[in-house]
Amino acid sequence: MADKKYHFELCSFTIESSRTAQKAGASRVELCDNPIEGGTTPSYGVIKAVRNKIDIELYPIIRPRSLNYFYSDDEWESILEDARICKELECDGISIGVQKQNGEVDTEKMKALVELAYPLKVTSNRVIDAAPDPFEALDSLIEAGCYRVLTSGQAAAAPEGIDVLKKLVEQANGRISIMPGAGVNSGNIASLAKATGAFEFHASARIKAQNPVNYQNPKILDSGDMFIADFGEVKAMVDALNALQ
Repeated sequence: MADKKYHFELCSFTIESSRTAQKAGASRVELCDNPIEGGTTPSYGVIKAVRNKIDIELYPIIRPRSLNYFYSDDEWESILEDARICKELECDGISIGVQKQNGEVDTEKMKALVELAYPLKVTSNRVIDAAPDPFEALDSLIEAGCYRVLTSGQAAAAPEGIDVLKKLVEQANGRISIMPGAGVNSGNIASLAKATGAFEFHASARIKAQNPVNYQNPKILDSGDMFIADFGEVKAMVDALNALQ
């Protein structure tokens, strides 16, 4: 299933960053909201805007909240509806993970999402990193029909999970793509590719955006930060992978 050409996927939190991904040569955008919470489902309006502005692959994340991937019946209904919306907006795929209360991948729910999303492809996001056994989880995701797996190798960052990532690539044996993410940057992406045998990589290359508003009420402290992709860093990662082709 997995091809043998290197691809870079940008984890994008804004319309601007999605355009940056295309300009810098990325193959795909995983579109998210809420970077501080690890990424949640972006709005209909943002997905539609990004779809209208980029030609590269677009995979919105479907994750109604942070904390875990074990969802209530109400949340599951919202997940199914978001998957339908992504089809309606002509995305190329979705990024999603669902687990059981014991932490294992919920194979049946993942299978249902793959069937509902078709012909969109499904990336399983880091639910594998939350599972008690990543190798058992990988078998479940293959059985469910997922196209790729985003994982740090159950480590805080992919460079620390190289041994597990390499074993996952070997176990996948071309049936599914293993895509290392978390802590991936232009300084380590080539070495990660060589060490793991993976062909797809994921990073946000994010930096804090400057606030263009020149007045800030000092009593209002919940405005937060906005993160955008650093064009130079994205291009450097794309170039590093292209050099390996």
